[in-house]
Amino acid sequence: MKAVLTGLILLCVHTGAAALDGRTPLEVGKPLAAPQSLPEPADMPRLSSQSVLVFDQDSGQPLLAKNATMQTPIASITKLMTAMLVINAGQPLDEHITITSDDRDTIKGTGSRLAIGARYTREQLLHLALIASDNRAAHALARSYPGGLDRFVATMNRTARVLGMRDTVYVEPTGLSSSNRSTALDLAKLADYAYQNYPEIRQITATGQYTLGTQRVVLKKKHHRHAKVFYRTVAFNNTNRLTRMDGWHIGLSKTGFINEAGHCLVMQAEVAQRDVIIVLLDAGGNTSRANDAARIKEWLEETSPSRDNESHYPPASRT
Repeated sequence: MKAVLTGLILLCVHTGAAALDGRTPLEVGKPLAAPQSLPEPADMPRLSSQSVLVFDQDSGQPLLAKNATMQTPIASITKLMTAMLVINAGQPLDEHITITSDDRDTIKGTGSRLAIGARYTREQLLHLALIASDNRAAHALARSYPGGLDRFVATMNRTARVLGMRDTVYVEPTGLSSSNRSTALDLAKLADYAYQNYPEIRQITATGQYTLGTQRVVLKKKHHRHAKVFYRTVAFNNTNRLTRMDGWHIGLSKTGFINEAGHCLVMQAEVAQRDVIIVLLDAGGNTSRANDAARIKEWLEETSPSRDNESHYPPASRT
């Protein structure tokens, strides 16, 4: 594994390969001393996000921080952990899962383009949970986990402990609950670990759009006796619009939003010849997290020393 888990990334050590939920080994790096304080540069860009952390993956050094250890609701950033556990379980990705009434959002009352009774493969649901941040998709994945939803949530918290995410708590797999809480520091550990070990998550979350192909659509208007049936391509845009913008080289990303959490973004990207993790929590308006990311990118490009290509290493494969 690429030796980047230094400085900031403090991961607990299990002797040998520590089995998660008795199934898949989770390999972590050696623990190192935490920095006494995180830097808040005088020339730090003006950011809307209440909690910010940027660090260099090659050196493991923090580049910019603002309230990085403040615990806050994390909304759909939760789905990064959900995706990791789904992949760890090793269940067939081509297995079909039926969306049921249990997958409805009873916390916030949000809707979904996934109809009750519709069937999707586990792979399709994984894409929809990460790209479209669909809550029914994430819930269905957790519900169909070996041992069910309760075991899934317990494994989420156990995995957080193994990764050294000391200020992180999960109560459900979607992020709809404001009781799912973490810090920018903890989420940087999670994003870095996912980037280094889950090529599936990298590939999915860095994609700007995902399509389910041609789907049968039934439309019945009010006061009309007969429903219309037609076929159309069903596409979903990545909730991180930066994945569809020129000038960005994104390796992994996940957004989140509920009122209690504000607008959130966790992202790996190459900026100014640096591989960096950017965590933005509790940004103000709908475009604030993308604007903050753009300001950070500009700041890094202005302040980062030039680097030659020899300083870059390919991301490690998940073992």
